[in-house]
Amino acid sequence: MQLKALSAHLDELLEPARFKDYCPNGLQVEGRTEVTRVLCGVTACQALLEHAVVGRFDAIFVHHGYFWRGEDGRVTGIRKRRLATLLANDISLLAYHLPLDAHPELGNNAQLGALAGWVGEGRFGDQCLGWIGRPLAEQSASRLAGELEACLNKRPMLIGDPDRVVRRVAWCTGGAQSYFDEAIEAGADLFVSGEVSEQTAHLARESGVPYIAAGHHATERYGARAISAYLGEHLGLEAKFVDIDNPV
Repeated sequence: MQLKALSAHLDELLEPARFKDYCPNGLQVEGRTEVTRVLCGVTACQALLEHAVVGRFDAIFVHHGYFWRGEDGRVTGIRKRRLATLLANDISLLAYHLPLDAHPELGNNAQLGALAGWVGEGRFGDQCLGWIGRPLAEQSASRLAGELEACLNKRPMLIGDPDRVVRRVAWCTGGAQSYFDEAIEAGADLFVSGEVSEQTAHLARESGVPYIAAGHHATERYGARAISAYLGEHLGLEAKFVDIDNPV
């Protein structure tokens, strides 16, 4: 498949033009024109790049790419090594940040909800990135946290009342703890995201709505994995998802 055709197809699928984001979405680094093998992962770290080199992949698809707003734009140090690895091996980098969070089927939020058994019934927050719905059965916050631990193979941090009955659960993967107020306003009995901030704990305790920090990386592994499956099933590409461990 031609790189231009792959890039255009992903743009049509994920609709990056709909989002006001912190980075450029789509093709970030151009490699060889023909793509047969695609490596998918969460972040375009050096370890993922090396995996692509060893595996002779033509392109890499990630959620966290490069060129973030506010970063020092000079090509030195780690940035130089990463870009040099891609360019020397003629490997393309395609990255989709908020568009991958938001996709209704393949996105991080859709995939996390499906994995946890939560039924999405609405959206909230900036650009409607947050999801709200219900667990398959009413349960305590502590039980929901336990089920999430089993799904993610990572112990989440539960802050607030562990006995709060959860009939409505809200979630937004990654670093979306700033959506907590809006999740409460939307009627959530509990809010799940990846990270936690100092003020988050106070809001959980004082509002009576518990908060679960389940890990930025842990909650965002599933969009790139779903894209990997999609590329194989729908485009006939040889695609592979690799999870580079990250404890955060």
